[in-house]
Parts: sequence; C-alpha cells; structure tokens
Amino acid sequence: MKSDNIPKARSDRVWFTADECDISDFAVLTERTTNLSDYPFAQEVASNILIYDGAAVCDLVASPTSRKAVLAEWVEAMTVGPGIVVFRGAFADTLIIDEASNHFWAMIEEQRASNTGGGDHFAKPGANDRIWNALEKLCLRSPEVFAAYYGNEIISLVSEAWLGPAYQVTSQLNVVNPGGAAQSAHRDYHLGFQTAAVIERYPAHVHRLSPVLTLQGAVAHCDMPVESGPTLYLPYSQTYAPGYLATGRPEFREYFDRHQVQLPLSKGDAAFFNPATFHAAGTNRTTDVRRMANLLQVSSAYGRAMESVDRARMSAALFPALRSMIERRELTPDQAANAVAACAEGYSFPTNLDLDPPIGGLAPQTQQDLMHQALAENWETKTFTDALKAQNSRRLT
Repeated sequence: MKSDNIPKARSDRVWFTADECDISDFAVLTERTTNLSDYPFAQEVASNILIYDGAAVCDLVASPTSRKAVLAEWVEAMTVGPGIVVFRGAFADTLIIDEASNHFWAMIEEQRASNTGGGDHFAKPGANDRIWNALEKLCLRSPEVFAAYYGNEIISLVSEAWLGPAYQVTSQLNVVNPGGAAQSAHRDYHLGFQTAAVIERYPAHVHRLSPVLTLQGAVAHCDMPVESGPTLYLPYSQTYAPGYLATGRPEFREYFDRHQVQLPLSKGDAAFFNPATFHAAGTNRTTDVRRMANLLQVSSAYGRAMESVDRARMSAALFPALRSMIERRELTPDQAANAVAACAEGYSFPTNLDLDPPIGGLAPQTQQDLMHQALAENWETKTFTDALKAQNSRRLT
C-alpha cells in the first residue's frame, strides 16, 4: 500500500459512515442457519432462534461447573450466534405475572385518567400504552410483588451472563393494543437512540462497545400468538459492525421486513437479546388481545463515572462567564463549545420519560443542547438558570 493511502485506510477503519453501509455484506452475515448441535443446553431451534427450557436451566445451574458452561453458551449465542435466546416457562408460576399485571393495568388506567404517560421511541404515539420506569413504580406500589417478580432466577442468570455482577435493572411496560402498528426496525440503547449524524461521530470501537453495555429482554404478561405481533427479529444482524447507521437506511429496513422472524410466546416466557440485533414490535392484528410485555433493559455496572459531579450547578455558574467571554471575544465559539462539553451533561439519559419525553426525536434535549441554545440566543442568566432548573426537575422520578 502506498504511504499516501495509509491515512484514508486508517480513517475508513476507525469511522463508519451511513453511505458505506452495504446491504450485500449484511445479507452474507444474516443469511445463516443456527445449528442446535452448537448449543447443547438449548432445547430447540425455532425460526433460527435458540429456545431454552426455564426449568431445565434452573436445574443445570445448580452445579458451578455447568452454570459457567450454560452462561458461556448464552454469551456466544448473543455475540456470534443468532443474537437472541428465548426461555419457555421463565416464570414457572405465572401467578406472580398476573399479580404484577394487575398493578400495571391499574397504572395504565391512572395514566389515562390523568392524560399522562405513553409515547414510544420507534412507533406512532397512541399505538400502545407505555409505563415508563415500571421498575420503580411497581416496587413502590407493592414491594412484595416486586420481590417475588424480580427474584426470578432466569432474569438474574442471563443478566449476569451478559454483563457480569452488579448489573442495574430498569423496565418499561408496553401494551400494544389491537390494531397497533409495528415499530420500525431498530437497534437499542445506547447508540440506537441517536441520529445518524451523531452516530457517525463515534469511532468504530464504540460501535462495538455499545452492545455490551446493556441487555434487552421482554417478559410475556399474556399469551402472544403471532397475530398479536410479538417482537420481530433478524437473527445474526448484531454481527454487522456499522449496523447502528444501517437501521435508518431504507434498503436495510426493506431487507428486515422480508427476512424478519417472529416467535409466539406464552405467558411467563421471556426473550433476551443483544441490543444490536435488528428488531421491532410487530403489528397487533387481533381484535381482542392487548399484548402486554415487561421490557427489561439491564445495564452494566461500569457505565458510570468515578466521581459524583453536580453538572447543573456547574452549568449555572459557567453560563454567565461564557456569555461575557464570548461577548468580549476572549473565547472563540469552538473554545466555548469545548468548555460546555467539559461542564454540562451531553447525554439525554437517564431521565424521567413521563415528564421528559423525546419530543421531535429519539431523545430529549440534553443539558449541553440547552446551554448551546441559550448562548446562541443570548439568553439572560436568569432565563437560562430557570430553564436549567426546569430541565433538571423533569429528569427526577
């Protein structure tokens, strides 16, 4: 290779762009067959997805040696395998599912009465009923039900397999009502909730890192025949490195629509998957099934900084200084932006999605975005600090 080609070749390796996403490369990776013999602890393969028996898994993990082997199998299934593992009978006793569902239905009725809640990142508003932060709401409403529900061994095992110990659980309850249309194909949190312009700014190694920071899962709170629209998956799609950029491209969405698979679920079943797997909630074509699932998002313990920093207080102190320094031309716009990046929170999450919904995009306005807006529009300091306090309060539960 000529030396003058080295910088371009290196740049191409480190930075993904949407225009370079190649559907033929994607097809080679996804048009594979899952062999049951490669996964000895699985019960069967259905629609190219690995199916496990919940009771059998709980028996297997009683031995420390087989426990490590089972968890290792799931890790490889979600990295180089189909990307999805399904557990039949993850909740052996579905009574606790019903008890949790009763609380969730009550929450939904309360939201409807107060005209709050709902919304979706990847579907039209009104297509479903959504309870944000269902984890905390259930815990505060009924600690006993919470304890029985989240005492579930399958949830714990698969979370530790993917993330290691000290993981953090969150959940969002989702009900797709009869006639509710399918979501668009997507990848999930973190990079999956960003626009293509933002995603392109992250180097390739961050694209590879993002999927191992969270685990996605869903617990079926009712029987879900295919016509009720259980999740659509594209097995092996998590292996396509620039896939966070590909999900927004029409040829990839068309490919997903042609090749996606669905599995019917029974109440008490659970599915977990690599968040980089292309997926989408399906269309509910029934007239009488309100398809309820508890969507679990489990996060790595390592997704946090070492020190606690009050960035709202810092931003309130910094804003008038930046405004004055810009006016006196002591800072260039780029230097001011660098100072904002060091001070203010540049990420939308975690937040309270009941109070701080993603309006006009996939994620709410960040603290940095607010500060940039205030500087660009030359707000008075009190206007900025009032807006900052309001934004901060919306993020609290």
